[in-house]
Amino acid sequence: MADIERYDIVIAGAGLTGAAFALAAAQAGLRVVMVDPQPFDAQLAPTFDGRSTAIAFSTFRMLDALGLGEALRPHACRMDHILVTDGRRPGAASRAASPAFLRFDAEEIGGRTGGEPLGYMVENRRIRAALAEAVTRAGIEVRAPASVAAVEVDPGKATVMLADGSRLVAPLVVGAEGRGSTVRRAAGIDTVGWGYGQSGVVATVKLGRDHGDVAHEYFLPGGPFAILPLTEQRASLVWTETTRRGEALRDASDAAFHAHLMRRFGEFLDGATVEGPRFVYPLSLSLAERLTAPRIALIGDAAHGVHPVAGQGLNMGLKDAAALAEVLAEAARLGEDIGAETVLERYARWRRFDNAALAAGFDAFVRLFSNDIAPVRLARDIGLAAVNRIGPLRRAFMHEAGGATGDLPRLLRGEAV
Repeated sequence: MADIERYDIVIAGAGLTGAAFALAAAQAGLRVVMVDPQPFDAQLAPTFDGRSTAIAFSTFRMLDALGLGEALRPHACRMDHILVTDGRRPGAASRAASPAFLRFDAEEIGGRTGGEPLGYMVENRRIRAALAEAVTRAGIEVRAPASVAAVEVDPGKATVMLADGSRLVAPLVVGAEGRGSTVRRAAGIDTVGWGYGQSGVVATVKLGRDHGDVAHEYFLPGGPFAILPLTEQRASLVWTETTRRGEALRDASDAAFHAHLMRRFGEFLDGATVEGPRFVYPLSLSLAERLTAPRIALIGDAAHGVHPVAGQGLNMGLKDAAALAEVLAEAARLGEDIGAETVLERYARWRRFDNAALAAGFDAFVRLFSNDIAPVRLARDIGLAAVNRIGPLRRAFMHEAGGATGDLPRLLRGEAV
């Protein structure tokens, strides 16, 4: 029989959420190990993940508290303004504001956020690199490439069997390995959700003019389209296509892809050139029916996969990581069994409503805006105009988008666990 190794927490998944949780748990004095089927350094390759993420200002406080701020700041582009437009084609926000228009400005809430922007745009590979450095610095053990074959739960402990025969034992196993979570399946936790029949096409472009730290979000009949500011006068483009068209764009030549981009968005992206590879990600909604099971907790995409319309997927996952780390840290200080049902229920109670409400809200938002039905268009345009004119309501939206509402974990307030 293979040797049995003991830890406080076994984390399945060493991606963005799993690594952030590992750092938070280690900060609380817990001995953790991460298991991931990808070689850890493969996650740092530019071709591994071409997405960029809108990091809410409260989430950036968490990254600061985990020691990543210094490494990320040179690569983080402030979002001081967000322009939301409902239209039949992109470019509307570059002209005079129509009633179907919403503008968020960081200055409006600057007094309450200490001058922080609405958020920061950071390329995922930069976040992965900063996390990898911090994980190495903290001496956190990473088993990669290694895959979880099974999870067995017994009174007082869980045993994780790896494909190579290794056995890892801990009071708690955390599933952080994404939508196809092996840990979630082992726990017998079902998911609810559906596909949208669409894909998100992602590309980075060098702009012909300065973006002014402005993020543009257009709601077109075919789905949302975003131009998100990056450092070095670049932008991340994220737009929705049918799955068939998205795959065709992924496989097209560079010249054909650029021609399509200019044909659709040329008026706004005049002088833009595509940099680096392009990526296509299928879009779907997935929500775990429970966040916990005996000796098991789920965080990030293992618990909820949402439409990227508001750029909140990673922020939700990192809030899970912060809440779970705080619950476990407090339980450990009190001498409690960190994998006990009563402890894990505190985490589930803290996060279940927020996750379900946001997932449902994003789904409704996409369905409301991704059509060209005249009465629906009229109603949503009136709604956008109303929010734009009512200052307190607009500021409430900004605080919600910044993740600064509700019962915030300490890390999201910028405090250590």
